[in-house]
Amino acid sequence: METINTSGRRKAAVARAYMTEGKGNVTVNKKDYKDFFPVPTLQYKITQPFAITETLEKYDVKVNVDGGGITGQAEAVRLAITKALISINEEWKPALKAEGLTTCLLYTSPSPRDLSTS
Repeated sequence: METINTSGRRKAAVARAYMTEGKGNVTVNKKDYKDFFPVPTLQYKITQPFAITETLEKYDVKVNVDGGGITGQAEAVRLAITKALISINEEWKPALKAEGLTTCLLYTSPSPRDLSTS
């Protein structure tokens, strides 16, 4: 298997993930994901796609993430991992979609015409 390159976005955060076969190591900005995301809830978000597809210790992932807050970054990483898993096996898409992991949620400023009261 070659390296799979995907990206994920959430609010202002952007994550670029590089997935290869391995032992389950997840590195975020050159740190272990448990060091980068010290909160257990955020760690769960990172491993959620692997748990759903039962691939917890099958792939290594290196992620570069930038922008936004820590929760947005964790969710951007989760989306990038989800996209990589779907590119490996399309049959995982329905299970991942049922958990809401395939959605990119971006918040933008409202346009001026949306703010008009006319």
